[in-house]
Amino acid sequence: MKIQENISLKDYNTFGIAVKAKFFAEVISKENIIEALTFAKNAKKPVLILGGGSNVLFTSDLDALVLKINIRGIEQISQDKDKVILAAGAGEMWHDFVLYSLENNLTGIENLSLIPGTVGAAPMQNIGAYGVEIKAVFHSLEAIEISSGLSHTFLPRDVNFGYRESVFKKGLKGKYIIYKVNFNLSTSHVPNIGYGDIQKILAKMNQAKPTAKNISDAVISIRQSKLPDPKRVGNAGSFFKNPVVPVEVYNKLKIAYPTLPGYSNGPSHIKIPAAYLIESAGWKGKKLGKVGVHDKQPLVLVNYGGGNGNEILELSREIQLDVQKKFGISLEREVNLINDKSLIYP
Repeated sequence: MKIQENISLKDYNTFGIAVKAKFFAEVISKENIIEALTFAKNAKKPVLILGGGSNVLFTSDLDALVLKINIRGIEQISQDKDKVILAAGAGEMWHDFVLYSLENNLTGIENLSLIPGTVGAAPMQNIGAYGVEIKAVFHSLEAIEISSGLSHTFLPRDVNFGYRESVFKKGLKGKYIIYKVNFNLSTSHVPNIGYGDIQKILAKMNQAKPTAKNISDAVISIRQSKLPDPKRVGNAGSFFKNPVVPVEVYNKLKIAYPTLPGYSNGPSHIKIPAAYLIESAGWKGKKLGKVGVHDKQPLVLVNYGGGNGNEILELSREIQLDVQKKFGISLEREVNLINDKSLIYP
């Protein structure tokens, strides 16, 4: 493992923000992680764990050791009837893992196709799309505690999954490095096509009885039609979470805004698409200098080239203020804000 100095992180985050890391290393094994933590302790530097860089916003240079997790490998751990436990290294790209599962006739994550980022980041964020979340297929994960260097196994009850949340974004934020994740996948396919435009796309594809691969293709088609490619336009996908409000709050808003969409989130709450709120507040397609709001999906903030993290952060705050003023709803960032103050010392 080589530790480099004063490295630009522009190519390591999908916003394309040009900040620098004092120290930088790519790790390909559990042993590399322990070695890197020892270096950070001796250098008295905090540590930032970086996967695909698809859910972070850098607002300053980092006087820290940035670890790019490149631990690869996919293997079948066990099979019981129609269930298979599949293990993947934290550095595997998520979409590649989805494609691997489909090639091996394993289902359960096809609705999560084309989500950017790595396998290791998936449970941290409890990634989800089109009616499916990671928590539905999560078996366990292996992680190293930064303070001690010891390995720990986390089961579903330990992770405390929530909407785009887990214990790794709350109480254990910055305290563990995930190096392997295990998933419960199935050899028998039960289609989940009741969310979004999947049914419409499948109908156009003449797929009345869709396979998991058909659903994956439909999701990919939808995402490519709405979301900008980070390789061309800097972005981190959905910048805000969809807010969840009590039913009575939603009903009052529905009177004032008859076209306001909403989806049941349990018996007493409704999830409202943040994209609708942002567009209604007049932000869709708006540009502020080198940054702006995507013209097809207002949930996505973009860096058109040369923008910095603070400009994107200020844009997000203005959007939050306008949505709060118009609807009385607080939008919460889904993207993680990264600066020296947010890092943890080993």
